[in-house]
Amino acid sequence: MTAADTELQPRRKGLTRSQKRSLSRGVQYVVFVAAVIAFAVGADWGRLQNQFAQWDIAKQMFPDVITLALKNTVLYTVSGFVFALVLGLVVALMRLSSVAPYRWVAGVYIEIFRGLPALLIFIFIGVAVPLAFPGTEIVGGTYGKAAIALGLVGAAYLAETFRAGIQAVPKGQLEAARSLGFSPTRAMVSIIIPQAFRIILPPLTNEFVILFKDSSLVLLLGVTLEERELSKYGRDLASTTANSTPILVAGLCYLLVTIPLGFVVRRMEANARKAVK
Repeated sequence: MTAADTELQPRRKGLTRSQKRSLSRGVQYVVFVAAVIAFAVGADWGRLQNQFAQWDIAKQMFPDVITLALKNTVLYTVSGFVFALVLGLVVALMRLSSVAPYRWVAGVYIEIFRGLPALLIFIFIGVAVPLAFPGTEIVGGTYGKAAIALGLVGAAYLAETFRAGIQAVPKGQLEAARSLGFSPTRAMVSIIIPQAFRIILPPLTNEFVILFKDSSLVLLLGVTLEERELSKYGRDLASTTANSTPILVAGLCYLLVTIPLGFVVRRMEANARKAVK
């Protein structure tokens, strides 16, 4: 075959980049649809309904699942989040302090409480503290202990969030405040921290959602019937009825709070991106 014959042969063309992307998406759609069909065909829906979707049992949970369990869950979460905000801000300022011991203490606290599982912290508050200080009662009873346990868990993460937010505020803001006669403390409180809050608002909301789910560990503190949160309430009824429907209903109640909060976080992040542009 001559060189001229070779040139006359049509050249083979591979797939373009856009065609490869389309093919990849098509394969992913096929795999997804196949997985959904396999799950729908292979699952025993009758047994699932009998175990998790008994309407008669679900009806018995209302209104207590809302007025008692969900209310307590929200109270535990809000009190713990407020404590975490205050403690986290203090620890963040200590981490940014020019005094070395403050930085060391803040660093040790953050590393320990971010590294320990929340389960161990609740056990420590519920068991170790009463043993170490016999006869001492925490103000608020279970609610107070839950606020402290959740606050200690959340503050370790919020401290780093606050630190990042404070450092994200342009240094010119502090210099301008100082030139106007503000003291370092007043400039931090009046100028820097409010701007940092605006920057870190989406991560703060995410931390609230995490604490909302961690509130299920309050049962380790020893709760009465009137102090039960969603998980404890659902588990108790599941044991009583020998059915898992209460657990499913409790899970749906969690979603009533977490899904709207997730939507709020996405909206705030979108607004923050628009503001940057």
